[in-house]
Amino acid sequence: MREYLLTLCITAAVTYLLTGPVRKFAIVAGAMPEIRARDVHREPTPRLGGIAMFFGMCAGLLVADHLTNLNEVFEKSNEPRALLSGAALIWLIGVLDDKFEIDALIKLGGQMIAAGVMVMQGLTILWLPVPGVGTVALTQWQGTLLTVALVVITINAVNFVDGLDGLAAGMVCIAAAAFFMYAYRIWYSYGIEAAAPATLFAAVLMGMCLGFLPHNMHPARIFMGDSGSMLIGLVLAAGAISVTGQVDPDVMNLFAGSERNAVHQMVPVYIPLLLPLTIIAIPASDFVFAVVRRTWRGQSPFAADRGHLHHRLLQIGHSHSRAVLIMYFWAALIGFGALAYSVNSASMWIVLGIVVLSFIGLVLLLLPRFTPRTPRWAEAFVPPRYRRGRRRAATAPGAATPAAVGAALREAQEAAAEACEPHEAHGAQAAREHSATIAAGVAGVNGATAVGARSRVLDGRKAGTSR
Repeated sequence: MREYLLTLCITAAVTYLLTGPVRKFAIVAGAMPEIRARDVHREPTPRLGGIAMFFGMCAGLLVADHLTNLNEVFEKSNEPRALLSGAALIWLIGVLDDKFEIDALIKLGGQMIAAGVMVMQGLTILWLPVPGVGTVALTQWQGTLLTVALVVITINAVNFVDGLDGLAAGMVCIAAAAFFMYAYRIWYSYGIEAAAPATLFAAVLMGMCLGFLPHNMHPARIFMGDSGSMLIGLVLAAGAISVTGQVDPDVMNLFAGSERNAVHQMVPVYIPLLLPLTIIAIPASDFVFAVVRRTWRGQSPFAADRGHLHHRLLQIGHSHSRAVLIMYFWAALIGFGALAYSVNSASMWIVLGIVVLSFIGLVLLLLPRFTPRTPRWAEAFVPPRYRRGRRRAATAPGAATPAAVGAALREAQEAAAEACEPHEAHGAQAAREHSATIAAGVAGVNGATAVGARSRVLDGRKAGTSR
């Protein structure tokens, strides 16, 4: 455990120390796209944060290779080298996209090639433990296709959630912590050395996210960009593939005793099928909803819009920081809930605890929808928005309502259009675009999807809105 913690700390320290110089390099290199109507941030912010995260990962793996116990992971398994090869390729593609905005199909092809590189070096799914059936061996083609699909889905699911400051790094860090505890238990409690690479990957991934978060929390000074989001998605998928398809359930000797006891004891074996899904449950659900929503509207599935889960949290009244914390809460509830269930699946207290926490999460989600009546004596203990004086001020005759602000913006837009002569139509179009940009407000995303292109033109009409 001490060596894992040392690897985590080295990775976090290198990532943290390199992020500052990388930010200056991104500014000099011009990796600061113009603000679009759908963006949350209000001033150009440099990308390329994935450079610091990649070198932090390299430093962590290098230190682990020279430690007494973790060195055995590199001697007995080729998975760390497979991860490094695939990560280097996907990181390079991400850097090029952050700077030059490469085509969506090229990025998708690069993700598949990176997954194929890992498969060629041994990081692949060999078998699957299926409940009620047992261990099912996969053919080479089946394992390859399943591995590539899992890598591509995880990369894009993580990238979809990269829409608010600190959101993707924090959620992946929480998921990696739950995954680390699960993989370490498989390795330490059952003595299965095949789970050691997945434990190392989770520790390195936590270090990458923890080192980058101080620079990325709201207001962010730098974004990880596709070079960072695709990288942490790949590392997350590699850990899931390693512990799911490499650990043989028969080695755990869980089939002794009665049939009922065997079923309960086999829960830790079945959890690898579910834990990778719980890790990306929120990003994956957002991914599915986005594809269905855009396809229903006749748009490309990878066209950026403002209908993601975190955007809806902003639209119903949550602040930027509160929306991020709520997403953290749900990620921790899903990840650690699955972990607790794998430890003791027969305990009703775990189920009741998850139900209670889920109810609390729903209350937090709907909090801006209602304003409770607070007694006078309790106003000092609640936020200002729940105080009676604040509500009266908000409804005062002279207060500006959202409808009044929208009407004023429309009047300004019409006045700008009427003031332009026919030969100045281009100027009128620019005025309308500028007005639409202002009206867009703060609802939007920080980056495009992992396989979607970013628009170089500031066009408010293409941003779309769900309001």
